[in-house]
Amino acid sequence: MKVKTNYAGIPDKYGRLDEAKVVLIPVPYDGTSSWQKGADKGPDAFLHASENMELYDIETKSEVYKKGVYLAPAVSENSSPEKMVEAVHKTIKSYLQQDKFVTLFGGEHSISIGSIRAFNEHFEDLTVVQIDAHADLRPSYDGSTCNHACALHEASKNTNLIQVGIRSMDSSEVEHMDEGRTYFAHDLYEDWMDDAIGQMTPNVFITIDLDAFDPSILPSTGTPEPGGLFWYETLDFLKLIFKKKNVVGFDIVELCPNENEKSSDFLAAKLYYKMLSYKFYTHRILIDEED
Repeated sequence: MKVKTNYAGIPDKYGRLDEAKVVLIPVPYDGTSSWQKGADKGPDAFLHASENMELYDIETKSEVYKKGVYLAPAVSENSSPEKMVEAVHKTIKSYLQQDKFVTLFGGEHSISIGSIRAFNEHFEDLTVVQIDAHADLRPSYDGSTCNHACALHEASKNTNLIQVGIRSMDSSEVEHMDEGRTYFAHDLYEDWMDDAIGQMTPNVFITIDLDAFDPSILPSTGTPEPGGLFWYETLDFLKLIFKKKNVVGFDIVELCPNENEKSSDFLAAKLYYKMLSYKFYTHRILIDEED
């Protein structure tokens, strides 16, 4: 992974750990993907796109980077899926103990096992909101419990897991799924967002697999699935979560960059920045809507 000095090329005074409210941890890992490889290149593509992004958010009328975003050293452990998960877990805990708002960019979805484990230890009564095309609920796959196909299995047992956008799964995953808390892509209806919000506890961690998006707007992912979410409906849902709940952190995974297709990289960059803007400036949106 190429060395980056500051996230999105922001001035040094906003990129220092001691001053930053936000920590961004890149995890360039792609050890268990079962189809297209390249998610390990995702963090670098995301960071490059971020450097070419406008930093004024029109919707929130804000420049959230001024809250400070520290670009942490990448978690580069790749000797085994299990060691990678433990390295992610340990790294996140160190920043949570410093009272930072911790975010991650992968890498494949198995990195979220370590993410969720760390946040679940740090925050009481955690809800995990998974926005994804795939259920990822297998107890193990290819001889490992830390495979990308198992990314949410531990969360399904230890947290309040809500799954959104699911449209691909194996029959073995049915027994591990709470269908009352699963919003399948083909069943999304007008009022589903409020229903989902109502099932969340106060503290929420969000994990977004970019294959949740329809491949017409984000084709560069390891396992694209037809029938996915679109940009504004996804932002509407995220906005509601940030307004109504205490989002304690998030990760974004499974960008598989294509040299000839850069719109996916840019969508990922904008999504990350939008989520930060919602975290720190949702009160402005509320005021505008009430007016």
